[in-house]
Amino acid sequence: MKKLTLIMLIVFAMQQITAQKIYEATWESLDSRKDPEWFSDAKFGIFIHWGLYSVPGYTAKGNYAEWYGNHLKKVLNEKSSKHDSIRHLAAKSYQDKVYGADFKYSDFRDLFTTHEFDAKQWAGVFKKSGAKYVVLTSKHHDGYCLWPSKEASKSFGLPWNSVESGPKRDLVGELTNAVRAEGIKMGLYYSIWDWYNPYWSAEQQEALKSGTLAVDLNNIEAHSKSSNKEVKESMDGLSKYIHEVMYPQFKEIVNNYQPSLIFSDGDWWMNDDLWETRPLLAWLFNNAPNKDEVVINDRWGQVRGEHGGYYTTEYGSGFDNIDKPWEENRGIGHSFGYNRIENLEDYKTSQELVYVLIDIVSRGGNLLLNIGPRADGLIPVIMQQRLIDIGDWLDVNGEAIYGTKTFGRTCQWSAGKKPSEVRGGFKAEYDVMALTVEPKEGMASKEVFFTQKENDLYCICPVYPKGKLIIKDLDTEIVEGVEMLGYDKPLEWKKQGGNIVINVPPLTISEVPCNFAWTFKIKNISQ
Repeated sequence: MKKLTLIMLIVFAMQQITAQKIYEATWESLDSRKDPEWFSDAKFGIFIHWGLYSVPGYTAKGNYAEWYGNHLKKVLNEKSSKHDSIRHLAAKSYQDKVYGADFKYSDFRDLFTTHEFDAKQWAGVFKKSGAKYVVLTSKHHDGYCLWPSKEASKSFGLPWNSVESGPKRDLVGELTNAVRAEGIKMGLYYSIWDWYNPYWSAEQQEALKSGTLAVDLNNIEAHSKSSNKEVKESMDGLSKYIHEVMYPQFKEIVNNYQPSLIFSDGDWWMNDDLWETRPLLAWLFNNAPNKDEVVINDRWGQVRGEHGGYYTTEYGSGFDNIDKPWEENRGIGHSFGYNRIENLEDYKTSQELVYVLIDIVSRGGNLLLNIGPRADGLIPVIMQQRLIDIGDWLDVNGEAIYGTKTFGRTCQWSAGKKPSEVRGGFKAEYDVMALTVEPKEGMASKEVFFTQKENDLYCICPVYPKGKLIIKDLDTEIVEGVEMLGYDKPLEWKKQGGNIVINVPPLTISEVPCNFAWTFKIKNISQ
């Protein structure tokens, strides 16, 4: 009997192993993977751009400071755009003035000390912010790694990671442990593009980008045997970089740190055939130690908004009505990396950031809000304050955010002309205050945002209602009750035709549960 039981257990175990899906290196197979639910439930995450570029911490306003090295080395010519010229000249002028013309980007390693970095303090701030996940730049486009990557140092021919140079610390490991100790998911950003990796030279990259090298993307393998020496060398360099740097690094961070989320980047100017990302993702889904948990984005080689895990926008405005998880990522100011010349007016207020979060969640998305720590390891106090303010609001209203789904309509508009909402993936015009508390004359505003959890409807008001709140055209036969989150007394309400009319209490400033965006919960509606 015992032998029979053992045989049955072995057979069952083998059936379970056989039943596990094996993913192939095709988008049809990769896209069939169900996205882990934790991501869509999380709603709010913290992005962190931190590296050698944090030492100068500088760029012309409105640009990305983490691109400082690229701006510095940019060679201007007659085809250069005005934008390129502004960024390059600003970086070059600052570099010469502060560090000297002979100071190289690699010399920033000695100044990237991180001597004030306290992973537990960072994680404590993230916990207070209400964020459910954190994403750290393990490697940005400059190739410098915040973990002990031997491939980085070998390819660059000098110590090119935070353990062998600069901090002499495994920054990825320290923060990963601290964040997880707070019960927060830990993710890693990894750039597949490496600007100046010697295996694949900047000149070769530029020739491929500009189209100088005529490459048939449908016959890539043939280029390794091409009679065109320049094409062959470029493709050989790309292959060497991918297989001797990118692949090993990617697998190393997955195996060593088991990130809950992988945010790929640097993909935009080559397709996924050239980047060879599909085999890497198949390996991830089949072999990662936490393969059932890990979430990926859509930045794997000109496939944004088409393939991958969740879809992304960047300083954009997100999506409407898509059957796919998505995320808007942006900084508090105009840069991801720390930019020392940004002033108070360059930063969004706490109210704006909360309203951005609410608007995005009402449309089914997540907000990944970036901070740019300084090179010494301190998070600028104003950034900490913004995060704590968001957390204070979520302490009261988080029930209407975390784990919610979209309602049949995302918001209720006031009277007036409804403004057109521009949807864009990159630096789209998106003024949430004009859509809510500061509408232009004659224009309608979003007077109520909607989210839903099971049978409860959450109505989030950007402006505190005076006297009555009317939720219009709510098709429900049953309402169990109405309450305001953070206020411990039930509210009077009535059903009037197709509307729900709520009597809003006239609270004093010391009685209101939060400083802005008040949530009214209509319990157990039927639809």
